Amino acid sequence: MHLAYPAVLAVLLFCVGLYGVLARRNAILVLMAVELMLNAVNINLVAFDVWLRDTLHAGQALTLFTIAIAAAEIGIGLAIVLLVHRNRGSSDIDGLRDLRESDGPAAGGGGPREEKSPAPATDNDAESGSDRQVKSPAAGRRHA
Repeated sequence: MHLAYPAVLAVLLFCVGLYGVLARRNAILVLMAVELMLNAVNINLVAFDVWLRDTLHAGQALTLFTIAIAAAEIGIGLAIVLLVHRNRGSSDIDGLRDLRESDGPAAGGGGPREEKSPAPATDNDAESGSDRQVKSPAAGRRHA
């Protein structure tokens, strides 16, 4: 068998996977597209291993390693997708942009920032004669 047949199949699989990653909005479909791309790489590894007649079968060993990495990636990826779907009700990738932390208006946050708590009193405040009374929030409530 010629090397061109598995190479063309791998290119087609990789292109379909690349299209799936770029065009899909569902996180599960994106993970499946990544798996297609990894399978295209595996086909190339095995095809070149057979074509080169490698006595160590390095291409097949790397293929097994890639399959193990892909299984771990799918396990972690599906756990993240299920957690996001449970919290948000959708596994839409565009909705995941809301999870990033904003550093202010320049990062797209634009919302009101949380006020920092005042610094704790030091010994210098007591020596300067400032007698401030600290009221707790419960002190101002009336009991009915």
